[in-house]
Amino acid sequence: MTERSIAHGSFTVERKYKHAPSKVYSAWSNPEFKRQWFGSPSPDKPKDVFDFRIGGREFNEAEMGGDTYVFDVTYRDLVPDNRIIYTYEMLKNGARISVSLATVEFFPDGAGTRMVVKEDGAFLDGLDKMADREAGTNYIIDLMGKWLDEQ
Repeated sequence: MTERSIAHGSFTVERKYKHAPSKVYSAWSNPEFKRQWFGSPSPDKPKDVFDFRIGGREFNEAEMGGDTYVFDVTYRDLVPDNRIIYTYEMLKNGARISVSLATVEFFPDGAGTRMVVKEDGAFLDGLDKMADREAGTNYIIDLMGKWLDEQ
């Protein structure tokens, strides 16, 4: 039997964009926009779900390095152009590797936006690590920033 454990961790990622809060928020909330930088929902994946509303679900399954990862979200609070709060679990090859609470806040910053993403996670049974999640979050947020600048 696998040894059971929980490693708790928190991190914060902050970015500044030259775009208005409404544009940055729409990168998260519009399914077509999110697909372009995040990859979900994909029309090629019938299991993918993107129901952006309080109580709504986002579900994404992806293959990476021979492993299958699942990102399963429930949206808890949404205030347009201001904040997104969601909980999610990650699975790797069917095993739950983490459960997290994530907040995304959008602050006007001159003509642009300061965005703050904070995550509090429970990383399970040594199958996931906070440092890896933080690196992945930085990577995906950088993809979003690049996408915003190309629009």
